[in-house]
Amino acid sequence: MANGNDGGGGSPPREKPHRIADELRALIASGQLGEGDRLGREPELVERFGVSRPSLREALRILEAEGLVTVVRGVRGGVVVHEPGERMAARTAALVLQANDVPLGDVFEARALLEPLAARIVAGSPGRWDAVDELRPVVEWQRSCLDDPERFYRASAVFHERLVELSGNRTMSLVAEMVTEILFRTVTAVRSDGHTVGSLSGRRRSIRSQERLLALIDEGDAEGAERHWRAHMQVARRVLLGHLGMSPVDVEHHDRPDGRV
Repeated sequence: MANGNDGGGGSPPREKPHRIADELRALIASGQLGEGDRLGREPELVERFGVSRPSLREALRILEAEGLVTVVRGVRGGVVVHEPGERMAARTAALVLQANDVPLGDVFEARALLEPLAARIVAGSPGRWDAVDELRPVVEWQRSCLDDPERFYRASAVFHERLVELSGNRTMSLVAEMVTEILFRTVTAVRSDGHTVGSLSGRRRSIRSQERLLALIDEGDAEGAERHWRAHMQVARRVLLGHLGMSPVDVEHHDRPDGRV
């Protein structure tokens, strides 16, 4: 680690709390520290980093605000590591979107641009039949819970996310997961307030649309798959968001204890 008192040229030196946070963040990002790992108790960490307690506590506050650690108080306490995931990224993104008054419709549009492109890539890939085999059970899962909207939309989220993952582009997949997390947590919150999202007939139409997509992928019709899924996403926007399209992203939805749909 570079000396914090370095008076040479270049960037100004990082303060000790930020340098500690940088080091721990790098260990988490590289996988050297994983979900549930314990860093130890405060006295052990003070000795490990050779810093004062106030500096250590500030570093832990930075990481705790980022969702990368939890500081457990008490005799059996310590610092517990959390791996970064789509839910954490979604909440951070939601904060930025809310600060910029971005409407939910804009967020959905990002997803509506990604998924048809993913459908095109999957349909044109040599592994398209494997993709169909993987997605078909998810369609059947949705069919089995048509009468239970919450379970249905949970299964639907899996279909949408897996479709993008199968494109093979990890960056596109991570962005899609983040966007889906923001949108579906909003939908969950709306349902918990007593509103009904969609209808039984609408859920049946969604299944038929997914089956049509799988047929196009199976045929290797990349252009047709993209065109069909773009139309599907426009219908899905009306069903999921309805009048909420112009509503701004609300971080409150990402603090609720309920899970994703």
